[in-house]
Amino acid sequence: MNIKSSQTLVSEALKEIKTINTDEAFKLYQENKCNLIDIRDIRELEKTGRVENSLHIPRGMLEFWLDPQSVYFKDGKLDMNKEMTLFCAGGLRSALAAKSLIDMGFKKVSHIDGGFGAISKSDFKIV
Repeated sequence: MNIKSSQTLVSEALKEIKTINTDEAFKLYQENKCNLIDIRDIRELEKTGRVENSLHIPRGMLEFWLDPQSVYFKDGKLDMNKEMTLFCAGGLRSALAAKSLIDMGFKKVSHIDGGFGAISKSDFKIV
């Protein structure tokens, strides 16, 4: 049995997706050009706080909430024409999630390098 490691999956995803730093993400956010999506588990948000005005979509529901054909689609929750800018705690899950959105057909997708750890040391406001 030949199973790819999670590290391999992340490495492959990073070759296909757009990775941005916190400064680039903050600029997109300030210019209202992105949906800032926190894919961390709810327990992580409760423990460390959340980014002001970010949207929380748990990683396990991301594809379903963004699929207009799904019964779980969150119509009107996101601007589907804006860039989907994802982050998790450190940047691994968001890399895989960004690849998944690209595989779904989304064109404007990015993930924030360093995740919430980097964001919490940047200009973003944590609430």
